[in-house]
Amino acid sequence: MNIKVYVPRDATALSLGAGQVAVAIEREARSRNLQIQLIRNGSRGLFWLEPLVEVATPVGRQAYGPVGVQDVASLFDAGFLEGRAHPLHLGLTEDLKELKSQQRLTFARVGVIDPISVEDYVAHGGYEGLARALKMSPGEIVEAVTLSGLRGRGGAAFPTGIKWKTVLDQPPQQKYVTCNADEGDSGTFADRMLMEGDPLMLIEGMTIAGVAVGATQGYIYLRAEYPHAYGALNEAIAAARAAGYLGSNIRGSGKQFELEVRLGAGAYICGEETSMLESLEGKRGEVRVRPPLPAIKGLFGQPTIVNNVISLASVPVILAKGAEFYKDFGTGRSRGTIPLQLAGNTKHGGLFERAFGLTLRELVYDYGAGSASGRQIRAVQVGGPLGAYIPEAQFDTAIDYEALAAIGALLGHGGVVVFDDTVDMAGMARYAMEFCAKESCGKCTPCRIGSTRGVELMDRVIANVDRERNLQLVEELCDTLLHGSLCGLGGMTPFPVQSALKYFPEDFRKTVQ
Repeated sequence: MNIKVYVPRDATALSLGAGQVAVAIEREARSRNLQIQLIRNGSRGLFWLEPLVEVATPVGRQAYGPVGVQDVASLFDAGFLEGRAHPLHLGLTEDLKELKSQQRLTFARVGVIDPISVEDYVAHGGYEGLARALKMSPGEIVEAVTLSGLRGRGGAAFPTGIKWKTVLDQPPQQKYVTCNADEGDSGTFADRMLMEGDPLMLIEGMTIAGVAVGATQGYIYLRAEYPHAYGALNEAIAAARAAGYLGSNIRGSGKQFELEVRLGAGAYICGEETSMLESLEGKRGEVRVRPPLPAIKGLFGQPTIVNNVISLASVPVILAKGAEFYKDFGTGRSRGTIPLQLAGNTKHGGLFERAFGLTLRELVYDYGAGSASGRQIRAVQVGGPLGAYIPEAQFDTAIDYEALAAIGALLGHGGVVVFDDTVDMAGMARYAMEFCAKESCGKCTPCRIGSTRGVELMDRVIANVDRERNLQLVEELCDTLLHGSLCGLGGMTPFPVQSALKYFPEDFRKTVQ
């Protein structure tokens, strides 16, 4: 019987040498005439331990990490295939404190299974949600999603059930399910991790959505910078189709759903739902004026579900275990769990899935272990490059939609970027304007012209040219962007700028050297 050895195929693990470690383990096993089964799983999300190698033993999976190619021979010498002691031995994977304290629903299988094996997926509870959905009426499926309290995890936080109900209520016609996997926010990687580590979860969620609203075709709009996710998705789609979970007669139910992956062209604006639809249609990625809503007139003018990866991947759990089970996690109007991505100047960067209600302080210090530099943490930016900067004095804020909104911030896609006390907040405010200027689709004047003027104003402020007058103009410009932009790119650019001005005013009034 071959011993199962797990080495991640996740892009982060690969960047840290997981591919070379996998080759070295296979080579070392052959040289010692040892039979192993090497499984390329997803990452557990504890990136400071990558490459994390796991070995299946009678008492559970034993973890070793971070493993380098130079460590492989000594691991074999120490008997790591039997889970024996070694300086890199971390104990049972499930007992790692950073994993044990999480509440993994969406990421329950990531790092556990072979990502493209339908058999492995089903053995770990996969497709239970679809099996139940196939026995329910479309209205019952939509009602379950609505009752669960699931809100869009891409950043807008719009109730998913309402969006689905709108598509369901449209007259019978060609309908579509689209997944926005154009994950472009800095410090975010949850979508990529799930697509690389458990792509069948997303496929199942999209299939349930199709069954729920009568859509027969789905598209995953994937950012071009994710080649590993692209490969994993296509392999998983082929495996699901071969097993009868996609196609013209899903598991003998008479229901039809097909799915394919389309690559974006690197435009941040295509993370906005209507720009994504334009791109899917082969047009320039540009914001549409609403109404009509995509749920009524979306892809090719047809009723269309547009959801983020994590939103759709949350659906199988809701259908498998019930709306009340999912709703039991979280707080207030923020129900369920959220995969939080911690990056920047942090000692322990990674992904941590917890129910809403965890505080920023707990995330940054209990999970992140403080700054990588060892210096005092000054601020975190939550919600991507257009998220607000939150000072240390507000770190006891709960991570949920309403609590963050109450302090002028937003959760977005759940990315949290850490900055120590060396950060220049005036420079960061300038960057927000520059980012908007470079990524604007150009359709509306406030975003296209306002962001360019914003960069110019910030340059004058930093150079101390009529500083107070230009700071006043920055505030006025932010107000114009906030209320005059067609979409969230221009509309959210004021968040980092205004929060930096509010909480770190001293950085805008430094003496020019």
